[in-house]
Amino acid sequence: MRANTKKADQPKGNFLIRLKANKELLILSMPGAIWFLFFAYLPLFGILVAFKKFRLSGDGFFYNLFTSETVWFDNFKFLFSSGDAWIIVRNTVLYNAAFIVLGVVIPVILALLLNEIRNKGMMKIYQSSMFLPYFLSWVVVSYCVFAFLNPEKGYFNAIIQQFGGEPVSWYTETKYWPFIIIFMSQWKGMGYNTVVYLASICGIDKTYYEAAVLDGATKWQQIKYITLPLLKPVITILLIMAVGGIFKADFGLFYQLPKNSGPLYPVTNVLDTYIFRALKTSGEIGMSAAAALFQSTVGFVLIMIANKIVSKVDNENALF
Repeated sequence: MRANTKKADQPKGNFLIRLKANKELLILSMPGAIWFLFFAYLPLFGILVAFKKFRLSGDGFFYNLFTSETVWFDNFKFLFSSGDAWIIVRNTVLYNAAFIVLGVVIPVILALLLNEIRNKGMMKIYQSSMFLPYFLSWVVVSYCVFAFLNPEKGYFNAIIQQFGGEPVSWYTETKYWPFIIIFMSQWKGMGYNTVVYLASICGIDKTYYEAAVLDGATKWQQIKYITLPLLKPVITILLIMAVGGIFKADFGLFYQLPKNSGPLYPVTNVLDTYIFRALKTSGEIGMSAAAALFQSTVGFVLIMIANKIVSKVDNENALF
């Protein structure tokens, strides 16, 4: 009997010992835990809005939530009831696929190039100049782009006319915008991703490179056999996380940059802009909540699938 009681108390004692041993870390983690509790977990209660015909009134959110009519999955139908549903999903997935691939290739190349710069002052200048666009809002960037693409006084049309060409109506021609959107997305985000990969490269033990130099390895061989293999865990984790957001789009990129131009909808309309326009036109809060839940659910499933595939190929590089 005493032995059973001792075994029952042991897990509790071990837990209290671990709690006391890690109290400093627990105190440090409390602000983050409280933030997630109030802004990530408690708002999950609002998922119910996606299954209701939600209407706002002066009686408060919870009263409106419980008194609104339950429509179950009717709010999800509007995503696929439109004739443009295929175009919207296609644009969202293909753009994000391009962003994921280029968001790895370009920053890794830039990080490798920056790592070879021996002048630390110039390296900081290059890093800062690449990182600066990340802090600019898409509203600011859209006006900068408009200065180049303005059909009447834009810089590009001025160059075209100077060489005897006809001015281009940039905000009505759909064929140019997939390239413009992809280019601007990479221009704005590559600095942040480059810093992430550069930090990982700087963390690699220098003795690996010293041993490679002694063995007569060239720079390319050092990158191929040392840098890239040791970067693989970081690349894998970022790829898995990026796959989870493949059904989400940067609203500012697709709404602000093309100036919400109607003729460009076939190549700029994505799930986020479609939801915003539907909410703005119809005021259906339940529909927008359903779309957000759909995006999050699909993203979660994709993360789990991608992580499972990675764990089968190389379990050490899996996210969990």
